[in-house]
Formats: sequence, structure tokens, C-alpha cells
Amino acid sequence: MKKKAIIISIKGLELSYKEKLLFKNEKPWGIILFKRNIKSLNQIKFLIKNIKELTKDKNFPILIDEEGSNVSRLRNIINHNFSANYFGNLYSINNKLSIEIYKKYINSLCKILKTIGININTIPVLDIIRKNTSKIIGNRSFSNNKEIVKKLGKIAIEQCHKNKIISVIKHIPGHGCAKSDSHYIMPKVNLTLKELNKIDFYPFKSNSSKLAMTAHVLYKKIDNKNVATFSKKIILEIIRKKIGFKGILMSDDISMKALKFDLITNAKKSLDAGCNLVLYCAGNINDNLKLIKSVPYIDSFTSKKTSEIYKILR
Repeated sequence: MKKKAIIISIKGLELSYKEKLLFKNEKPWGIILFKRNIKSLNQIKFLIKNIKELTKDKNFPILIDEEGSNVSRLRNIINHNFSANYFGNLYSINNKLSIEIYKKYINSLCKILKTIGININTIPVLDIIRKNTSKIIGNRSFSNNKEIVKKLGKIAIEQCHKNKIISVIKHIPGHGCAKSDSHYIMPKVNLTLKELNKIDFYPFKSNSSKLAMTAHVLYKKIDNKNVATFSKKIILEIIRKKIGFKGILMSDDISMKALKFDLITNAKKSLDAGCNLVLYCAGNINDNLKLIKSVPYIDSFTSKKTSEIYKILR
């Protein structure tokens, strides 16, 4: 499968001339949509249809962060003001009721996404709430209980796959232990490998998700120089071996302030460390073009895993 190792983004509600040429002539792995790209149901359906026609790929990966509550890119179209934490709290009161309602909620959300033409949702958040967890995670996390996070995360993935929607677990190997927001600053974590393995890594283990998104977090006791996204040690020894993640590993947004280099360097360092795809969310067309020219085509592992994703989407 000939695709470039990047997920791009666009600026507006419709494709510009240059963006049309990009989708027609280049081979990005996929696109991620934001609130800036969504005004109405008809508009977003037309935009997605246009992208799939230009790429000549009816299953072209269309990603969105549609977690509900604080993180809802479709707020102009639907209102589902339920956070992951709502279902986690309900689970601690009545686990059977929580599971029943959560399954119905995910099924309903997936049907809406399919109607629009979106086929990948970046859920579930498997970060565990800690005492000083950054507000950027907050109620996006199911719970401070690792068993609840693991259980509801597993249900989210299973229901998504049943509905032919691909899930993305995040932020591997765990952002809940970070006190700051990686959108603006590099979070630094001083916990030992043993402490992290016991709690933060736990929900990511034995996970069937086809995609995972890295945390731009510096785990100082494991690699004191590189955030997880740039760390060969964390990707190979922790994410791949200790956690055992077997799917496609994508970076979090390479335009976030936690990463201190230019976009091209951020992309290169992510891929060199072991990420299979880089994610670019700012939507600048010139940066899209520079990045897509600078990143390689996906390797055989990513090509094989992409084919597995396409089988689910059929």
C-alpha cells in the first residue's frame, strides 16, 4: 500500500485549490478533522466525499477527536455532553448499568460518524487520573481506577470495531501522570519505571486497538532526553515490548509546543524513534506540502496493518 507516513489537516470548511492538488497528487495516509472544518451536516459530508473522490479511495482514513463533552469537533452538528469520566463514575456505582449505557452510547456515536463519512475516532483515552493530573486530561479519563479505565477502554474499542469504526488509544504510554499540558509545554514525569508500569501503562496492555497515539511526555527515569514520541527506548522497550502494542503507532500532533524543533525535524525524529505515522494538526498548506515531501512512504509493517484496518472498514 503506497502511502506517505503522515496524517495531515486542512484549514477551512472546503478544500482550497492547493489542498485539492495535494490529495490528488500526493499520498497522505489520512486526514484529521477539527471544528474549524465543520459547519453543517451537508457541508462536512460534501467535504469528506470530495476528499475520497480525489484520493480515489472510499476507505481513505478520515480521523476525528470525538470524545464527547469537552472534546467534540462535531459540536455544530450533534450534542453529546457525556465525558468518559461520567461513564467511569457510573461504573463505580453500577457496573452493569454503566456497560449497558456505554455500549449504546458508543454504538449511537459510531452510527453518526458513519453517516458523515468519518471512519476513525481517536478514542478511548486510557490515561489514568492522578492526584496532580493536568486539566487537559481531566474528565477525558474514565477514572483514577486502572481496572475501570482498562474495562471501559476495551468496550469502546470492541463497539467501534463492530460498527466498522477504527479506534485510537491515547496517550500511550500514559499522560495521566503529567502535571502540565503538552500543547504548551513539555511535561516532565519523575516516576520510576516500576511505578509507571504498575499504574499508567496498565490500561494499554493486551489491547486490540489498531492504532495508538503517543504522549509528548518526558519520562525522566526512563529516557531523560527525549519525550516518548522521540524516544527509541520508550517506543521499543516500553510500548512495543513491555506494553506489547502491536498496531500502528502515530505521534500526537507534531506542531504542539512540547516538541521543541521545527516541523520537519519533529516528523523525522518521531519516525526515527519508531512511530509509524506522524500527525500534523495546524492545517497550513505550505507546511503540509513540505512535510509530505519530507516523510517517507509507510514501511511494510504499517502497510500490512493498514490493510487490516481497511478490512474492518469494508
